[in-house]
Amino acid sequence: MRVLENIISDRGSKYAVSGAPCTSDAEAKLFLKELQRRKKFAKATHNSWALLAADGPLKNDDGESGAGMVILRMLEREGLHDHLIIVTRWYGGKHLGGDRFRHVQDAVRIYLDALAVDRQG
Repeated sequence: MRVLENIISDRGSKYAVSGAPCTSDAEAKLFLKELQRRKKFAKATHNSWALLAADGPLKNDDGESGAGMVILRMLEREGLHDHLIIVTRWYGGKHLGGDRFRHVQDAVRIYLDALAVDRQG
């Protein structure tokens, strides 16, 4: 599992993005459990995720309403199947409004760019 920490910070909220090859809801939950073994991630406000699996699209907002769909749409646009992406947010005390969706998109883009570099090289 690749974990990119401290990638975005805005008004006290901090973001990380993680991901790994994954083929099912059960496997996604295992990856999430593994990530949350790290105390920092267990204490996160939200661990939103999405996956394009053979059974169909899977997502979980984890209380960050709409975040799973943002991740899912980006996976669909990339045509990236059987790969789980988790965007983690630690709430900083100030509401971000619509900016939170931009941050989720930016986090996924950072992950996808790192994945593309790995595949090239």
